[in-house]
Amino acid sequence: MKFVSYLKLMTHSYTITGMTCGKCVARVKSEILKLGDVVEAEVQLNEPQAQITMGRHIPVQSLQQAIGKAGPYTIAEMNQHGHLSQKEETMPSSTNSYFPIFLIFGLIAGITFLIQVVKNSFSWMEWMNHFMAGFFFVFSFFKLLDLKGFAEGYGTYDVLARKFPQWGYIYPFVELLLGIALLTGLFPIGTNIAIIIVMGIASIGVIKSVLKKSVIQCACLGTVIKLPLGKVTLVEDLLMVAMSLVMLLFMA
Repeated sequence: MKFVSYLKLMTHSYTITGMTCGKCVARVKSEILKLGDVVEAEVQLNEPQAQITMGRHIPVQSLQQAIGKAGPYTIAEMNQHGHLSQKEETMPSSTNSYFPIFLIFGLIAGITFLIQVVKNSFSWMEWMNHFMAGFFFVFSFFKLLDLKGFAEGYGTYDVLARKFPQWGYIYPFVELLLGIALLTGLFPIGTNIAIIIVMGIASIGVIKSVLKKSVIQCACLGTVIKLPLGKVTLVEDLLMVAMSLVMLLFMA
C-alpha cells in the first residue's frame, strides 16, 4: 500500500468491461496504481471488478483515461447496492455517439448509388453488392489498424470470440475477403451464405449484450473510434444478413 498523509481514505467499487484474462487484470491494475491519489487497488475478473482506495475522490473520467492506456476497457462506478451509479449507466459522452457509423454508411451508400446513376441502367442488386463490399472493406480497415485491441474488445461480447480468442484475430481478414469476393463477383452464392453465417453469429453476442443492457464498447470500428454497443450495432449486423438473403433469393 502507498504511504499517504490523507486523514480519511475512501474506497469505491467499479465494474470494468473488456477484461478477459489475468494479463488484462494486471495491465488495468498497473495503470490505476499510477494515479497519484490511488492508495490501493484490487482488480479481478469477477464483479465488482475493481475496488479502489483513494485519498481524494477521482472522477470516473480520470479512471477511464488511465485504464484506456491499457486497452479497450470501460469502467463504471457501482453504488452501495452493487448497481451501476445512475450517472454512469451509459458510456462517457465522448463515446456515446453513433455518428461515425451513420457517416460511414451514408458515404458508402452515396458513392455506390452514384456509380449506378452514371450507368445507363440502374441495378439495385448491383448497388447492394457494391454497398456490402464497401461496408466490409471499411470496417475491416478500422479493425486492422489495431488488430490486438480489436480482438481483446471483440472477445468481451462475441459468443465465438469468447470461446476461441483466435477468432478475434481472424475476423477482420474474413471481412476483407468477403469484401473482395463481393466486389469481384467470385462465388456469389457461397459468399452470401458465408455472410449470413458470419454476421448471424456476430449478432448473437450483440443481442445478448443489448438485452442485458451491458455497458460495453463496440469493437465494430476497432479501437480508433469508440462506440457504445447497442441496437445500432445490431441493425448493422442484421442489415448485412438481410441483404445477403435478398441476393440469394434473386439468384435462385
